[in-house]
Amino acid sequence: MGPRGKALPEKAKRPLSSPSSGFAMLSLFQHKRGSPTTGAPSTPASDAPKGLTRPESATALLATPRRQCLLEHIWQRTSLSRKQFTALYLAPLERYAELVQQFPASESHHHAYPGGMLDHGLEIVAYALKLRQSYLLPTGTTPEDQVIQAEAWTAAIAYAALLHDIGKVAVDLHVEYADGTHWRPWHGPLSRPYRFRYRQDREYRLHSAATGLLYRQVLDDKTLDWLSHYPPLWFALLYVLAGQYEHAGVLGELVIQADRASVAQALGGDPARAMAAPKYALQRKLLEGLRYLLKEELKLNQPGASDGWLTQDALWLVSKTVSDKLRAHLLTQGIDGIPANNTAVFNVLQDHGMLQPKPDGKAIWRATVTSEAGWSHTFTLLRLTPALIWEGNSRPEPFTGTVEVEQELNDASAAPSTDSVDSSLTADTTPAPAPSPAPSAASAIDSVDALLALLGTSDTQSPPQEQEVEPPPATSTNELPAPYQASNSTLPPAPTVDDEHFMTWLQQRVQSRRLIINDAKALVHSVSNTAFLVSPGVFQRYAQEHPQTAVLVQQDQVADWQWVQKRFEKLQLHRKQANGLNIWTCEVTGPRKSRRLHGYLLRDPRHLFEEVPPNNPYLQLRVEG
Repeated sequence: MGPRGKALPEKAKRPLSSPSSGFAMLSLFQHKRGSPTTGAPSTPASDAPKGLTRPESATALLATPRRQCLLEHIWQRTSLSRKQFTALYLAPLERYAELVQQFPASESHHHAYPGGMLDHGLEIVAYALKLRQSYLLPTGTTPEDQVIQAEAWTAAIAYAALLHDIGKVAVDLHVEYADGTHWRPWHGPLSRPYRFRYRQDREYRLHSAATGLLYRQVLDDKTLDWLSHYPPLWFALLYVLAGQYEHAGVLGELVIQADRASVAQALGGDPARAMAAPKYALQRKLLEGLRYLLKEELKLNQPGASDGWLTQDALWLVSKTVSDKLRAHLLTQGIDGIPANNTAVFNVLQDHGMLQPKPDGKAIWRATVTSEAGWSHTFTLLRLTPALIWEGNSRPEPFTGTVEVEQELNDASAAPSTDSVDSSLTADTTPAPAPSPAPSAASAIDSVDALLALLGTSDTQSPPQEQEVEPPPATSTNELPAPYQASNSTLPPAPTVDDEHFMTWLQQRVQSRRLIINDAKALVHSVSNTAFLVSPGVFQRYAQEHPQTAVLVQQDQVADWQWVQKRFEKLQLHRKQANGLNIWTCEVTGPRKSRRLHGYLLRDPRHLFEEVPPNNPYLQLRVEG
């Protein structure tokens, strides 16, 4: 007898061993599409009655290596301590795991295997948080507000992604206990061995509307109270939970993109293409960077030399100064993939419609600036529309001198000139850092492991420029965000560049998760119970964030990153091989390809890590000789 004394339909009475039984789907899934979750609990559990699956605890469900890697990756994409992460992310993920147990995510499409719904939930959260880093949220507000709200938006995106399919448990599946009692998920997690089948009369899109039945099983009162303090975020989250993605703005877009990426990966497609960030995301980051520099760092309309001049119809900025400072600022904010040479930066700005090109289409203008006091000099300049930077009455007064464009007889404007002026007068005097070598095809191969191929930047090419990412600001306290006590702390100002500053910088970047470890393109990995620093990548990244190193390397006649590398070696913090070599080699193996990484091993991992992470199982240290 079924619930309310009614008999179950005939097919529900058939023996579970019958191939025609809906409950036999679990065994069919195991043959039809294997689970990638190595080490997952067997289904049905050996101690459960035949044909039934015993519910597992969240700890057991999340204990497999692949799911642990996903959880670690999700933590890396936040800027939280372990305590904060446990409260804001791990607790909801555990409640979600207990609710979905060993259910597939679909009957015969993606993640159609035991435990597929849990895998899909973890994957889409990881994808969504990776995508979130390309956005400054909420849009249309001040940078200060974006800092204050950063963690709330990050958490809301994770929750929206996690819960987007949870309604399937309520409307797509018929789940019952051994005695025929129907389990209804709004009563709480399964408590006894169970069996399930897909409803043949299910409505395909009903699960989106059914999310509201179950999200309170995952999100507690305190979390909802916290999120409700931010109306735009709160409204967007409610729209997603109601299945109305078209009204959820950026939050809805991110969930859709992350879902597509997880599905694409599961079906053998290209998740990187599904995750491709909209082009306008990079444009917004560039604009925010320029606005910040003009407000905080760049000198405008000075009586002598300046970093830029505002005339009635144009904003003229010294090309090299702005390019160096914009690159350094964006890298400091955690945005990876910024072009290493100025010409490429100019091209990016021009491609995004932020520069006014010359009549011949080139980005660089050459003009002579003359002040009322009679000071004059010729510069290579970028020309921008002032309305891009300032709105309304916030625009400064225009320059009282003149900016006269030179009429060049030859095409000397293809690249910035090397004007030489006293450094006390203009920021355009810093020599350009030596261009970093172009990434080879091998260096772009993303084969660290199946998880990293899943999470990012897949294995054939570097990501397009519009996929550069920006993690949310770091938090440094162990208190929870508001009303868990949101923190808007940032990294302390960088001291003067010296031998030890590289390690200070690296430690800050790793601990704040502005440099992700063990990722597909990571510059730091955990190997042999210590830290492995990828060379020359990690030194190049430092030099890009600190363009002032270019001045220090002139007398040594080496590239800026090589100068940093030599100073690091002087600290003697690294472990040498038995034959005296400084550089170690790691074999990187993945699902499709393998390659090698070269770098340094730290003697003591505590120079870098507060908590030493487990070794990356896909990097094997090679010992020479």
